[in-house]
Amino acid sequence: MTKKKLALEVIERLKKEYPQSHCTLAYDKAWQLLVSVRLAAQCTDKRVDEITPLLYEKFPTVEALAAAPVEEIEKIVRPCGLGNSKARDISACMKVIHNEYGDMVPDTMEELLKLPGVGRKSANLVLGDVYGKPAIVTDTHCIRLCNLIGLVDDIKEPGKVEKELWKIVPPEEGNDLCHRFVDHGRAVCIARRPQCAACCLKDICKTGKKD
Repeated sequence: MTKKKLALEVIERLKKEYPQSHCTLAYDKAWQLLVSVRLAAQCTDKRVDEITPLLYEKFPTVEALAAAPVEEIEKIVRPCGLGNSKARDISACMKVIHNEYGDMVPDTMEELLKLPGVGRKSANLVLGDVYGKPAIVTDTHCIRLCNLIGLVDDIKEPGKVEKELWKIVPPEEGNDLCHRFVDHGRAVCIARRPQCAACCLKDICKTGKKD
């Protein structure tokens, strides 16, 4: 089976397994998703979702967050770890969105990557989830599962994994597939104790077939 055919089969099977898959971070507006993704670095989504309501209660808009002292932001986001750097990035990002984009998060990869603290993973998540554009979010689940399944061959660098997936995944399927990788990685293909026997991909997965 070619990698392209394998990708299509993986997509169809995971669709059946996780029909309602979506981003696990809670947000109402595009700028809030950017904040959550920055806070999620080396932190659980659950913890982020506990902290962001406190942040938005005090600073409910892009303008308010842009004007907030970094120290005040840090006090709130500290439980997410790396409080100082995350607070600085959030502050700088909101300032640019407020001053240069009129409080509207841009909708192109080129412009999103100009925002402080925003990398390709964050940009793709916004493009796919907020703007409905083709996107591939290469988070740790995506990278791990793609290597285990055989969609990529021993590639761990996010940008390179994204580049390879664009070759084999239909553009309209990329964003949802990555959300389903997260669901599958948490429910079945767990990093330290994969449940290969219960996996819907067992017979086509490069690793599962060896089990």
